[in-house]
Amino acid sequence: MMDKNWILIKNRILPEYLTGMEQFLNYAFSNPEVGVTIQCPCIKCNNVLWKTREEVELDLLKWGIDPTYDRWIFHGESDSSSDDEINSGADSDLGNDDASTFEMLHDMYRGFPSNNYEYDETNESRNEEPNTEAKSFYSLLKDAKQKLYPDCQKFSKLSFVMRLFQMKCLHGWSNTSFDSLLKLLGDVFPKENVLPNSIYEVQKIIKDLGLDYVKIDACVNNCILYRKKYADLEQCPKCGEKRWIVRKEKDTDDEVASRNLTNKNKGISRKILQYFSLIPRLQRLYMTKQTVEDMRWHKNKRVEDGVLRHPADSLVWKTFDEEHPTFALDPRSVRLGLASDGFNPFGSMSNAYSMWPVVLIPYNLPPWLCMKQSNILLSLLIPGPKGPGMNIDVFLQPLVDDLKTLWEGGIDTYDAFRKQHFKLCASLLWTINDFPAYGILSGWSTKGKLACPVCHVHTCSIYLKHGRKLCYMGHRRFLEKNHSYHLNKSSFDNTREERLAPEALSGDDVLAQLNTSSQGSIDCNARKRKRDVGRPDNWKKKSIFFELPYWRTVLLRHNLDVMHIEKNISESVIGTLLDIEGKTKDTLKSRLDIQEMRIKKPLHPIKSGDKYILPPASYTMSKTEKLQFCQLVKEVKFPDAYASNISHCVKEARILGLKSHDHHVLFQRIFPIIIKGILPRDSYDPLIELSLFFSDLCAKELHVEKLDQLDKSIRMTI
Repeated sequence: MMDKNWILIKNRILPEYLTGMEQFLNYAFSNPEVGVTIQCPCIKCNNVLWKTREEVELDLLKWGIDPTYDRWIFHGESDSSSDDEINSGADSDLGNDDASTFEMLHDMYRGFPSNNYEYDETNESRNEEPNTEAKSFYSLLKDAKQKLYPDCQKFSKLSFVMRLFQMKCLHGWSNTSFDSLLKLLGDVFPKENVLPNSIYEVQKIIKDLGLDYVKIDACVNNCILYRKKYADLEQCPKCGEKRWIVRKEKDTDDEVASRNLTNKNKGISRKILQYFSLIPRLQRLYMTKQTVEDMRWHKNKRVEDGVLRHPADSLVWKTFDEEHPTFALDPRSVRLGLASDGFNPFGSMSNAYSMWPVVLIPYNLPPWLCMKQSNILLSLLIPGPKGPGMNIDVFLQPLVDDLKTLWEGGIDTYDAFRKQHFKLCASLLWTINDFPAYGILSGWSTKGKLACPVCHVHTCSIYLKHGRKLCYMGHRRFLEKNHSYHLNKSSFDNTREERLAPEALSGDDVLAQLNTSSQGSIDCNARKRKRDVGRPDNWKKKSIFFELPYWRTVLLRHNLDVMHIEKNISESVIGTLLDIEGKTKDTLKSRLDIQEMRIKKPLHPIKSGDKYILPPASYTMSKTEKLQFCQLVKEVKFPDAYASNISHCVKEARILGLKSHDHHVLFQRIFPIIIKGILPRDSYDPLIELSLFFSDLCAKELHVEKLDQLDKSIRMTI
């Protein structure tokens, strides 16, 4: 056994690292089956690129080895150290391609089953037989062990089929050409080969991987999904738009072509929703022993000491368990979080396109696993070119139907640990999104006079005459009753604040508000937004999540993504301090609005002829200070993988093009240190307090007492 502690050493010039690297290279190239190249295990190549010894050595010195690569399965080390039967069986001498397959399956299913993962006929009286889904999964694992032909040392049946199918998808091979290739390879290989004979057999193997999805036709205006009672319709019953793109034939018009469509050839759908079914993917989580144990971690291994480290420590989780004790009785019941946002899949901002993925996170897993990429479940791909807006509920229908099924009766699932069947139940704990997505998922519009979903009808806002936008005031309501700021008029909006802080709405309160007056409707054909008339609130719809029987009892139904908020604040603060055009909030219009409100007289603009002169504020930087600020940001060096190269975004006295995580690092770690040496105290104090607030909020461990202090301090900071 070689010492592998060197892979965790960050300083790559230490003798321990260099010695360990040399031993690794000697070991990797000592394998007689290895040629002049091996898979490079550095962080950048990640065992994907094949390189010579000199190239691998340079990469390991420059980038470092992947610290999670502590089992060198790509470089000749067997997997016999684990207790998985797959790796300890007679066929454990497969080559690198099979190791890649095993690693892929490990990431997809969170580890293979332990020694007794297969159904044991001798124990039939004691253990229940796996159901159909579990048998398909175990059959897939057998294919991962089965050699392509008896003397094949490089490929198994599954790895070779996956490699071929990947090449077919990447290079656009037709099904006919793929069938021809399979037949040719079947003739070339020995007669005892287990290669599939057709694309049909290959697709059956691929389908068992759980990578398939359901295509559901949708109205081009997001009115309906063509499913259930609308499944056989040819056009939308609400807006009248046709379901298909009908190709116009010669000497016929569109109507004739539409009438001639047969059931087998209806044409091309104008919009298609891709739905990755939730139920079979949750069932897969219980088909391996290790994953079953991980799914029970929140009950069996979580430490309950009052510290918040996991959603199971939250008041929302505990309150839900008290409201639904039957559901909470089985620790295998799954709690899910839902997240959604729009993105441009083409990587070009000049091409306006918004596709909305909807992902689910199983919170039963421990903190170091539940947010791992392989455990995040893609549920829906909502197509563009425009975002779904308030009509997102139309696309959420298949997911909500599955969630109702998982709640009301559960799904028969095989537990690989106990070797018995049980009813798998699941619930949606909350949603996580940015502020615009909050509006379309909750049904409360986050625009207009009542934009705040927490203050709801008690939102305090005023319209700025010169800025031509709404400004949300009234933060003093959240201070203690006897606080001196309540009576301070000149420092705020020139009014006294005598109102109490509003209370957030419970699920029952939301339903009561929605039922008090007629619910506003959304016209699919209207190109411009139609404002609801007669409603005293900002509700645009009743969220589809209220179809879930338990949704009204959830204590916190919708969450805001902290990093989105942090990015917006950081961008505004940096833009204002550096006076970046288009980013600064200190403009002539804002100064005129301050003058209109008759507050902060030293900041009122001074008219000089046809122009205005803006008196400098305490946060206004000189040209030299701006250059100093940017130079300090540019010179900061970050550890590997801690942040991107922020210096590339510094352009003289401007900082542009930072990503969300860049703002996260800059605002929490670098910003407070720099501004303290440049700005006066009355300017840097609240900004540093704001930075520390986000830093404390993003900690891995949260104490309730600390959160209470943050709640009080952030009111004063604002």
